[in-house]
Amino acid sequence: MFRTVKRFHNYYFSKDKDFTRKLKDLLGFVPYNLKIFQLAFSHRSNGGGNDNDNYAVNNNERLEYLGDAILGTIVAEYLFKKYPHADEGFLTKMRSKIVKRKSLNKIGEKMGLDILLSEQNNTRLSRSMLGNAVEALVGAIYLELGYKGTKQYLIRKILMSYVDIHELEQYDDNYKSQLLEFCQKNGQNVSYKLIARYKYEKRDRFKVAVLVDGQKLAVADDFNKKSAEQTASERALQEMGVLVPQAASQ
Repeated sequence: MFRTVKRFHNYYFSKDKDFTRKLKDLLGFVPYNLKIFQLAFSHRSNGGGNDNDNYAVNNNERLEYLGDAILGTIVAEYLFKKYPHADEGFLTKMRSKIVKRKSLNKIGEKMGLDILLSEQNNTRLSRSMLGNAVEALVGAIYLELGYKGTKQYLIRKILMSYVDIHELEQYDDNYKSQLLEFCQKNGQNVSYKLIARYKYEKRDRFKVAVLVDGQKLAVADDFNKKSAEQTASERALQEMGVLVPQAASQ
């Protein structure tokens, strides 16, 4: 009863009722604990965010941590049941394709999370903030609905709406592995070099170069070293003519 009354208040009488109504359009339900959803869209580069009585920090990093774990578990269970005869390697690759940063950024963009991020932050938005917000939102939904409700929401509203599972089955996005395999067939050596490590949005960012037979072919940077190596490998494959750039292929 309390939650029902609280949701009614949030939608009609709260000073944040405009935010609540946008959440209703996004989620399909009105949350009773509005603060955790405001927190889900508060990036640490904003320098604080909304006041929060229940959490130690005023940004979405803790919710992002929680959402990452919940998302990985639900996706793993979903794939386990969807592919009853698939081996561990296939399931691991499929899960990685869904929960990796690049995929979550695309999901966040399709969901229109950039609108809520813009309203909750006084900072320039970056693409990585979209993926972070997806994970933080999952964390907030888990605290609101519990595991069962979150699983139902993720499968119906995210996996079935924004992820093409059958397309992912045929799509190999492990560019580092592709580059290594191609070069091995052609008697070439592949190596990676960390060019720089610097701070961006108060986080460590890595700039990595990929070298083929000692020649630098491509450079990329990301908040995660492995992700930077993947992007650099993709660009190297494009440079070698093995992979057609996505924009050119559309």
